[in-house]
This record gives sequence, C-alpha cells and structure tokens, in this order.
Amino acid sequence: MKAYERLLNYVSVYTASDEDSNTVPSTSRQFDLAKKLVEEMKSIGISDARVDDMCYVYGTIPATPGYENKPGIGFIAHMDTAPDFTGENVKPVILEDYDGSDIVLGNSGKTIENKYFAHLGNLKGKTLIHTDGTTLLGADDKAGIAEIMTMAERLINSDICHGRICIGFTPDEEVGRGADHFDIEHFGATFAYTVDGSAENEVEYENFNAAGAELIFNGFNIHPGEATGRMINAALVAMEFNSLLPPTATPRTTAGYEGFFHLCDMEGDVSRATLSYIIRDHDEAKFAEKKALMEAACKFINGKYGEGTCELTITDQYRNMIEMIKPHMRLIDNAFEAIRRVGLEPKAVAIRGGTDGARLSYNGLPCPNLGTGGYCFHGPYEHITIEGMDNVVQILLNIVEISYGAKN
Repeated sequence: MKAYERLLNYVSVYTASDEDSNTVPSTSRQFDLAKKLVEEMKSIGISDARVDDMCYVYGTIPATPGYENKPGIGFIAHMDTAPDFTGENVKPVILEDYDGSDIVLGNSGKTIENKYFAHLGNLKGKTLIHTDGTTLLGADDKAGIAEIMTMAERLINSDICHGRICIGFTPDEEVGRGADHFDIEHFGATFAYTVDGSAENEVEYENFNAAGAELIFNGFNIHPGEATGRMINAALVAMEFNSLLPPTATPRTTAGYEGFFHLCDMEGDVSRATLSYIIRDHDEAKFAEKKALMEAACKFINGKYGEGTCELTITDQYRNMIEMIKPHMRLIDNAFEAIRRVGLEPKAVAIRGGTDGARLSYNGLPCPNLGTGGYCFHGPYEHITIEGMDNVVQILLNIVEISYGAKN
C-alpha cells in the first residue's frame, strides 16, 4: 500500500485532542485510530504491536540475524490533530498534475493563494492532497504515521539488514503532552526520529524554548458615575499589560530564530480579566529575558493599581533539543545522506514550535525531527504531495540502511 492511501484512510478517523481536558488521553476518540493502527501493524508482521491504557501505540520489527546487539532505531509520530480547527468529517481532495496556480477549496470560500504561500510554485507538476476548506486535513501528523507504516511494511519485505526497529505513535502532541507517558524503556530504541515536519528535505534539531503564561487581572467595579480615582477596570488593565510587551515580538513580526510573545486568548470585564500567552525563543538567555519582562510588567501593574491586581503564572513547557542532539550529530549526518539519496538537497531548519522529540531528547532518547512532505498545518489550507510522501518513505528506509550499513 502507498503512503498516501494510508493517509486517506487515517484522516477519516476524528482524533482531535483537547487542551482543556485533564484525562489521559485528552480525548477518548484517539483510541479509535490507535486500535486501528495496532490491527494494521499486526497484519504487516509486527506481532508485538499494542496500545496501552493511555493510548500510546508500540511495536517492534526484530533485528535481522547478526544485528541483535546493534542499537535500536525508533520512528515516532502522533495520532491527534490540532484542536485549533475542526478535523471531523474530513473530505480530502486529490489534485493531479498541479499547475502552480491558486487552489480553490471547494465551496468554502477559501483559496490557497500564491501570494501567501510562496512554496506553491515548487509543487508544480506534483499530485496534491488538500482539504475542501471546511476542515483541516490531518496530515499533521497522520502523514508521519502513514510514512512510518509504509516504511515498516517495505522493510519487513526487504533485504536490508538492521537492528531493532521501534515504532511509536503518541496521543496529545498538539496539546503539549505527547511525551508525558511515553515509555522509553519499553520502546527499546537507543535513538529515534519523529516524523512530524514540513518539506521532505528538512531536518529539524533545534526548536523553541517554550513556556505558557496565564494572567489574572482583578478589578474594582463601582458605578461609573462614582468611579473617579477608585475604579480599576480589569479589562483595561489587561490591555495596558499587553502594551508593556514589545509590539515587534509577535509571531506576525518575527521569523527564523527570533522569539515572541503570543497572546492566545483573552476574556474579561470590569471586575476580572484573563490573558493567556505562549512565550518562545531559541536562545536560552533571551527566553529568560522574555519571562523576566513579563514578571516586570506584572510588578509595574501592581505598583500602579495595588498588590494583587495582576497575578502571573509562568509554566515552562519544553526546551531546545539542540543541547541533547549535539553529542549525537551522526543522527543528522545520516538523515542528510538519506535525503541526498532520493535526489534532494537536505536543509536544516530551526522549528518555530516544538515536537515530542524535544522532550524525549531531554528524557534520554535523542530524537531529531524529519519532514513529512506537508504544508500549512493546523487549518483549512493544509496540503501535502503524494510524491513528497513517497520520498519520505524512502528516506526512512535509507536511514535504516545507512545506520546499519549493510544488505543481505
């Protein structure tokens, strides 16, 4: 089976996670895909495939004779889709021999336009899979699952010699919890790759340092006719707090290694208001400065309006994986060579976000990230190429062959 055929099958399963849920996994619907994958893994010869009670899927392709003592390689992808935009009732559209023009997404009124998505010109002549504009596609990260599964099936039927190949599929990556209960010891790999990126020639081993910031503003509500010198309008104070942050440090105004403050949610009235931010920076010192700036802004507000007006809670989420990857740059060298073998020029890209691999790397499993061939994740403009998916499958096989260096 081709990787894209598997993707079309997987996206029919609704697996969005829920950041407001306290259950593990955050949504029980993720089990629907997990159980489906276990059955499929067993059907292609992965006899020990299983899903645990927290919705983590594990399976192993045993080492070929003579390679039992070689280090195991892992391949990991996540099953959930982002809760930002609906992933229910996905209706994928296949566009053959794409001509490079703007892509109208069904009757949704949405269009994937070249003026916003400059990479479209590079996809000319390829076969695209996109949405009808009413849902996301779910290639993030069901494409990664499809590519790993297709690689596994081909590897089992190949003459490539290899050590233990470990496969893992996680829930809740999109809400930052994918690595929470991942059993590294049971997984059995010495190192791994997540397959959760964008273009198929990209390798990612740097990511943001990340934190979340939750703010509560406590106001003093009094009749506006008697408010002189006394009213504290919590909603206005929240706006004032935001004005204390640099306006050039937002996702819209930054790129590459530049960090930002991102206001994700706001609610409020005169009596009480809340702001939710994420804080991001690749550089650890600049990341610390951003957190300190938030603390200073909160202190300023309390100094102006009274102690307790602003309550700030900052929670660290994940760290830049590069420090954990540096001692294992062979992983990157092997990935680069695997990409060259399919005729592409490899490119190292710093992730303006994070992956399960960042936390797994700090938990003792070095785990850089590979591309899937997909673009514009988390919304209705999501799309992927069939050719890109085929390339990724071959890249994964190449990594196995390069890592162990032999065929029968």
